[in-house]
Amino acid sequence: MTDLVLSVDVRAPAGTTWLALTDWTRQCEWMLGTEVEVVEGNGRSVGSRLSAFTGVAGIGFTDTMEITSWEPPVRCGVRHLGRFVQGTGVFQVVPKGAARSTFVWAEHLRLPFGPLGRLGWPVVRPAFALGVRQSLRRFARFAENYSVGGFGGPDE
Repeated sequence: MTDLVLSVDVRAPAGTTWLALTDWTRQCEWMLGTEVEVVEGNGRSVGSRLSAFTGVAGIGFTDTMEITSWEPPVRCGVRHLGRFVQGTGVFQVVPKGAARSTFVWAEHLRLPFGPLGRLGWPVVRPAFALGVRQSLRRFARFAENYSVGGFGGPDE
């Protein structure tokens, strides 16, 4: 198992950050190469399932997740159910006053490919973390300009 915890400060209230974070089908607007859809339930309750495809030109992998905790507007826990991605994740929004918040992304993952995956992780981890950090910066801009139904931000 390996842990990854990254965060980004957001110039938006915690409630807005939470709504932007849990707008699953719009995650493609900030998460590099990832499209998410709700495949079971409403996506806003324990037991709902999400399917996230990460890749380019149809080549990649699907990460199926089940929501295991739902505590709006501060915390959502998931269990990764796929063959490639397994483990748990937590998306947390920490209020920082009336107009700011911090989004914390934490993963506790079982590495794929057994011993080979464990040996390769130190090589892959920096690139993986770099991609997540870039996505988190994009998320901050997305949340700061969040409106239901469209990005509406300056980078659109």
